[in-house]
Amino acid sequence: MKFTLGWLKSHLDTDASLDAIVEGLTRIGLEVEGVHNPGEALAPFRVARILSAERHPQADKLQVLSVDAGDGPMQVVCGAPNARAGLVGVFGAPGAYVPGLDVTLKVAAIRGVESSGMMCSARELEIGEGHEGIIELPEDAVIGTSFPDYAGLNDPVIDVSITPNRQDCMGVHGIARDLAAAGLGTLIAPTVPPVAGEGAGPDVRIEDAEGCPAFYAQGVTGLTNGEAPEWMRQRLTAIGQKPISALVDITNYMTVDLGRPLHVYDKGKLSGGLVARKARDGETVAALNGRTYSLSEGMTVIADDAGVHDIGGIMGGEHSGVSEATTDVIIECAYFAPDAIARTGQALALTSDARQRFERGVDPDFLDDGLAIATALVLEYCGGTASNVTRAGQPPVVGKTIAYDPNLAETLGGLAVDPARQKAILESLGFAVTADWQVSAPSWRRDIDGPADLVEEVIRIEGIDQVPPVALPRAPGVARPTATPQQKLERRARRAAAARGLDEAVTWSFISEAQAAPFGGGAFTLANPISEDLKVMRPSLLPGLLAATERNIKRGATAVRLFEIGRRYLAEAERPTLGVVLAGDKRLRNWRSGKAQAFDAYDAKAEAIALLAQAGAPVDNLQVMGEAGDAWHPGQSGTLRLGPKTVLGAFGMVHPSVLKAFDLDGAVAAVEIYLDAIPPKRATGFMRPAYTPPALQSVRRDFAFLVPDSLAADMLIRAVRGADKAAITAARVFDVFAGTGVPEGHKSVAVEVLLQPGQKSFTDEELKAVADRIVAAAAKQGAQLRG
Repeated sequence: MKFTLGWLKSHLDTDASLDAIVEGLTRIGLEVEGVHNPGEALAPFRVARILSAERHPQADKLQVLSVDAGDGPMQVVCGAPNARAGLVGVFGAPGAYVPGLDVTLKVAAIRGVESSGMMCSARELEIGEGHEGIIELPEDAVIGTSFPDYAGLNDPVIDVSITPNRQDCMGVHGIARDLAAAGLGTLIAPTVPPVAGEGAGPDVRIEDAEGCPAFYAQGVTGLTNGEAPEWMRQRLTAIGQKPISALVDITNYMTVDLGRPLHVYDKGKLSGGLVARKARDGETVAALNGRTYSLSEGMTVIADDAGVHDIGGIMGGEHSGVSEATTDVIIECAYFAPDAIARTGQALALTSDARQRFERGVDPDFLDDGLAIATALVLEYCGGTASNVTRAGQPPVVGKTIAYDPNLAETLGGLAVDPARQKAILESLGFAVTADWQVSAPSWRRDIDGPADLVEEVIRIEGIDQVPPVALPRAPGVARPTATPQQKLERRARRAAAARGLDEAVTWSFISEAQAAPFGGGAFTLANPISEDLKVMRPSLLPGLLAATERNIKRGATAVRLFEIGRRYLAEAERPTLGVVLAGDKRLRNWRSGKAQAFDAYDAKAEAIALLAQAGAPVDNLQVMGEAGDAWHPGQSGTLRLGPKTVLGAFGMVHPSVLKAFDLDGAVAAVEIYLDAIPPKRATGFMRPAYTPPALQSVRRDFAFLVPDSLAADMLIRAVRGADKAAITAARVFDVFAGTGVPEGHKSVAVEVLLQPGQKSFTDEELKAVADRIVAAAAKQGAQLRG
C-alpha cells in the first residue's frame, strides 16, 4: 500500500523524520518496500512567466516566446494554443529531462528559430492528463521557484507491505494509529461532520444477508461532478492512481485514507431500487475495467430491476457509473463478508483495491461514519442536497473480550514489560482494558482471537529487537546426534548433486493449476490462496524446476543444470523427492566438436544412477523398466526399480507438450528420485571393513551378441552378470551396431565382462566354462553369440 508522508501527517501529529518513520514502520511489523520522492525528477523545472509571445516567422501554429524563469529572458518556441504574454507556467531549461516525452531538453533550432527549453503541459511532466495546452499557474506564483516545491510534489511516497492479518492497516489512518502507539506522534481522530439529510433515503434492500449483511446508502441530488480538489488529486496521483472526477476520486480517496471502500451510482441510470442479492447463472456485468464477466450462482451482486450493476465489494459496473453529466447519485457504504468476496474474486480472477480490503475484513462499525464523511466530501466539492440515510441489515459488530495475563509477555513473548506499559500500548491501539485485565478488541481488529494475539501486539510495539537472546539448555557431556536417517539421506543427496555440478533451486510448494495439470493435477487445492499462481500443492518437483529453467533461459543462460530437494504432495502422503532438470547445451560449440551438444535421456539416466548410488541405493540391482508417465517422452524415458513394484526414480526427456506449457523450446532432460523409496542400510556396526585390493590381476573378455531390437541392454547385462556371481564382478555395454551384416530387426551389442580370480589364477578351462555360462545366460534373453 502506498501513501505520501504529507498524507500520513494529516492523521499523525509528528515531528519525526522520514527515516525515523520508515524505521518505525518496519520495526512494528509494517515492512517498508520502498520510498521515493516524485518531486526529485522534476527538480529542474521552475515557475516562469511569459514576457512576450510573437508569431513564428516560418509556422502559423508556433509562437516565439520570451520567458523569464528568474534568470532573465529565454527564447522558447512553443506550439501550445494557450501560450500568451503574461501567463505563468512551468519552464524546463536545456538539460532537463521531460518524463512524459522521454527526452532531455537541449538548445535546438525549430523551423529556423533557436529554442532554449520548453514550457510544459501536465502530461509532459506526468502530473496529470492535461495536454491541450501548457500549465497555467496563478498570477501570484513566485517566478523562479522550483515547481515541485510550489506544487507540493516534494512529498515522499512510502510503499508498505501489509500482511493479510492486518486489515486495520489497509488505510492511512490505521497505519498512523500504529505509529502513534509506537511513540512516533499523536493520532489525529478523523472528523465526522454532521450531514443533515432531507427527504426519504434511497430504496435499497438485502436478499443475500450472508454475503452482504449490511447495506447503507445516502442520496445526493443536484450536484455537479467536476474535478476533485487539487490536494486530493495530488495525493492520488502520487500513489499511482489516475484522477477521474470528483465523485470517483472521493471514493478512491476514502478507500486508501480510511480503508473504507464505497461506490457511487448514477441514480438516473438505475431502474428501481438497489438490492444486494446472489447472482443467477448466466448473468453478466460489464465492469468499470472495460471487461465483461459471466457470473455464477452464489456470487453477491448489487442489482436493480433491470439487472446487475456491481460485483459486490469488488468492482462496479459501467452502466451505472458516474460521468460529467451526473447530477443525482446514490452513495453505497456496505459490509461484504470476507469469505464471499475471496471466493468471487478468485472465481473471476478479478482483483481491486476494494476486494483487497473487503476480503481481509473492513471495520463493520464504521458504516455510518464512513458514509457521513463521504457524503460531506461530495457536498463540499460537488454541491447538491443530501437525503436521509437508508440502513438495510445489520453489520456483524461482535465485541470479543479476552482474559489476559500480563505475565504472558515474558513467558510467551520473551520480554518482560511493565503491566502499566502493556495497558498503555493496548489502549493506544484501540483496545479497552479493565482493571482485572479483561481486554476487548476494537471492531477493526477481527484478527484478534486469543491472549497470544495480545502478546504479539505488546511485543511488536515495545520492539521485538528488545527480546533478549536466550540460549537453549544443553545437557552435559557429548551431544547426541540429532539428525534423523531421512535428514542424513537428504544431506548426502544434496551434497552429491552439488558435487556433480548441479545448481540448487528452491521453488514454491504451491503452483498454478495449469502447471500441475501435465503432471496429473494436484491432490490438494487451496480454498483461499494468496495468488491464483500459488493455488495447488505440487504433485511433482518438476513444474517448479521447469518454470525456473524457463526464466533462466529467457535471461540468456545457455545451459541450465538445476536440482531441488523437497516434498511432493500426493493424496496418500508427502513424499521427499530429489528433482533434476537439464536444459540447454551440455557441451558448448567448439573447434573440435563443432556445434553445441544438447542433453539426452542417457545424461538423465547417468545423473539418476549416480545420485542414487551416493544416496546409498543398491544400484547394481536396479532394473530399468517402461516409460515414466504421461509427462515424459515415450521411448525416451524410464523408471529405475528394485523389482517390479519398488520405484526409486524416473528419468528421461520431458514430453514436448509439457515443454510447450512451460514455454520452453528444445529438448529438456529430467530426473525425479523418490528418496523415501530407497531402502535403509542394515546396521553393521560403526566400523567399515578395511579395503583389501585383490591379490590377482583381473581378466577382461569381450562378447558380441545378436539381440532383438526390443531387448533392453539392461536385461542383457543383468543376465550376463548373473551367469557366475563369484567370478564376474562387472559387465558393461561398450558398443551397439545395426546395419550391414546384422539381420533386420536385430542389433549387435558388445559387452565387456570383468572376471576376478580368487585364490589362484583362472585356467583356460575355467575361463571357457565361465564364457559358456555367459553365452547360455544371454541365450535365455534371446541373444545369440556372433560368429
